[in-house]
Amino acid sequence: MPRVLAIDQGTTGSTCLVIDEGGRIVGRAYSEFAQHYPRPGWVEHDADEIWRVTLRVAREALAAAGVAQGKPEPATPVAAIGITNQRETVVLWDRKSGAPLHPAIVWQDRRTASRCRELRDAGREAWVRRRTGLVLDPYFSATKLEWLLAHVPGARARAERGELAAGTIDSWLIWKLTGGRAHATDPSNASRTLLFDIDRHDWDDELLSLFGVPRALLPAVQPSSGIFGETDPALFGAPIPIAGVAGDQQAALFGQGCFEAGLAKNTYGTGAFLLLNTGGRRIESSRGLLTTVACGPRGEPVYALEGSIFIAGAAVQWLRDALGIITSAAETEALARQLSSNDGVYFVPAFVGLGAPHWDAEARGTIVGLTRGSGRAHVARAALEAMAYATRDVLDAMAADSGFPATELAVDGGAAQNDWLMQFQADVLGIPVRRPALVETTALGAAGLAGLATGIWSNADAFRHSGAGPTRFTPNLDAGAREALLSGWRRAVAAARTWAGGAGRAH
Repeated sequence: MPRVLAIDQGTTGSTCLVIDEGGRIVGRAYSEFAQHYPRPGWVEHDADEIWRVTLRVAREALAAAGVAQGKPEPATPVAAIGITNQRETVVLWDRKSGAPLHPAIVWQDRRTASRCRELRDAGREAWVRRRTGLVLDPYFSATKLEWLLAHVPGARARAERGELAAGTIDSWLIWKLTGGRAHATDPSNASRTLLFDIDRHDWDDELLSLFGVPRALLPAVQPSSGIFGETDPALFGAPIPIAGVAGDQQAALFGQGCFEAGLAKNTYGTGAFLLLNTGGRRIESSRGLLTTVACGPRGEPVYALEGSIFIAGAAVQWLRDALGIITSAAETEALARQLSSNDGVYFVPAFVGLGAPHWDAEARGTIVGLTRGSGRAHVARAALEAMAYATRDVLDAMAADSGFPATELAVDGGAAQNDWLMQFQADVLGIPVRRPALVETTALGAAGLAGLATGIWSNADAFRHSGAGPTRFTPNLDAGAREALLSGWRRAVAAARTWAGGAGRAH
């Protein structure tokens, strides 16, 4: 049976799955890698470490697939590779040696907040938004790349001479996998850079000039479903076509089968990301959402509204790693069930500011409502509840902007495996929540794009109907109780925004 190797390169680790034609996982491997915080608000990754970890887990997943079939095999039976990746994270490297010139600047990094503020104060945001669908925020790639060119000695001159290459993590992995023969990206990743015109689907010369980025530095933009190149035969024993690429959230939208306008999903990862497919209609949000490029049923570019919640699962990691009140994320479900209510405790995990619909880079994490009776169960439950409340905020904004009222929310990602959270999410939304049998739909979407390009699936419907059926959570909370919870959340968000910038900023 044909198989696809799906590489899911995330913010805290790399997952590789081998997926067969029936949508089943026949090989899996995962490994975390180091997070670096050199200064407050700065977040960096070692791009070489990302490559080493990703290559290792890819080989482990392929080996596991062979063992699962009872006959160890080389990688040659794999028909294609699909790549999905943490978006907006930027790598700058030497074209000749392939060595990074600086640690990768991660999407969470806020070092360019003052530059974004300068551009907003100069009145550039409306113009930038018309071209890109994005807001001027450190989250996106352009100011990160601008910073690298300004702060790495000699980088700007070398970039202008064509000696350097840059890109998001997909481009870095394509370069490494092909032995430097392909420097490419896809529209979904390109649309997250602040350098890409989402109407013309090309790099924009005026945007490149604004941020001082030479066009020669950037990858070629190719269709999300199509051949990007072949892997170096030395890596897996034979060349394998890289046939599908998409940013993690667009890949998850595709993996959930949300090919048509009006379908929405939420991925609970390090952050939480809601995407609503709006088809061929580009919708400009008046409520703090982004307009971005997603994948239609053939992998072709379509539009989507996106709401980015910067911190979701990362808040649970913080409970584990910084506070030490849990030893694993799975403990939060049992702790939440210990309480019959939140007892008025709310946690706004604005560690790196607030994303949609607030877009407040200065907000900071806040826990409110603590009493002497509050304990670790309250904090753990509040961290889970925060994901659900923030999701409601974004979904409400999407419905108002698009005219597509949500009737169901597809969910995936690590925290989607938490039954308590998914039931609470349905209760807070007042609509059913659908969880697929395979919650790693980010990797599944990358596999689907690659499989469509190489004929493993004949069309999107054949891909969508592969795999087992979903689990549905239906709301059982009355409207009054729901509104009381949401009212408390809104007060907590206002407190988080007031703390950093003074009472005049909260709204």
